[in-house]
Amino acid sequence: MTGPVEGGREWLFISDIDDTLTGDDAALKRLSEVLARNRDRLWLVVNSSRPSGSVAETLINVFPAGLTPDAVVTAMGTEIGVGGENLTVWQDRFDGWPQGRIFEILQDLGHTPHDEVYQTSWKVSFAVPVEAQAEAVAALEGENLNCQIIASGTSDFDVLPVNAGKGEATRFLAAHLGVAADHVVASGDSGNDVELLKAAEHRIAVGNARQELLDALPPVPFYHARAKHAAGVLEGLMHFGVVPAGGDQNGPVNG
Repeated sequence: MTGPVEGGREWLFISDIDDTLTGDDAALKRLSEVLARNRDRLWLVVNSSRPSGSVAETLINVFPAGLTPDAVVTAMGTEIGVGGENLTVWQDRFDGWPQGRIFEILQDLGHTPHDEVYQTSWKVSFAVPVEAQAEAVAALEGENLNCQIIASGTSDFDVLPVNAGKGEATRFLAAHLGVAADHVVASGDSGNDVELLKAAEHRIAVGNARQELLDALPPVPFYHARAKHAAGVLEGLMHFGVVPAGGDQNGPVNG
């Protein structure tokens, strides 16, 4: 799939998965029911640091029946799938990226790679303790490898092409689907969601969001939900008017 989508819907709702949508099965089911009543108005997209195969398993085994995204952004914004098809025009931009050399540098520094399922041709994932990250960054920058580093949690260390990332993929997908920039809403919970939220006009930090995300967001309005996980996502969608408060038969989370 290469060309832009003709026509479309008013909103693009794009969300991180782990601990944002997931974490409370009842809340996710409730969110799913509300989204189902509003799918003619919005595109539903999930955006994860995990590769597509891992995300597909979550969609099958964890998501409620009927909660099927229109598109998926995976592997930290290096993969985009729309309607079940790979968006090749997005991945073509990463041809020739030196994944092997980046992996070798981090391994030579003594760091532990994440499981093979989390490695792709355009993403290298290692466990690098916070105190060792400056050295790792310097080693990568010293070879001018056209990469960016996304560090989060206590040791998550992801390396991507400089023109990839959750934010870049979000902007690209919004244009592809024909959604205006001021009608993009995103939700997340951790430091690796910073660029995702920056790419959206309307930002939702769920109630269980890590302080690393809250501290890193720019000094512009974002909605910090009181509720956690999918309940916080629904709270934020109602706040921004993406779904009407009356559209949830149980009433808004805020009360």
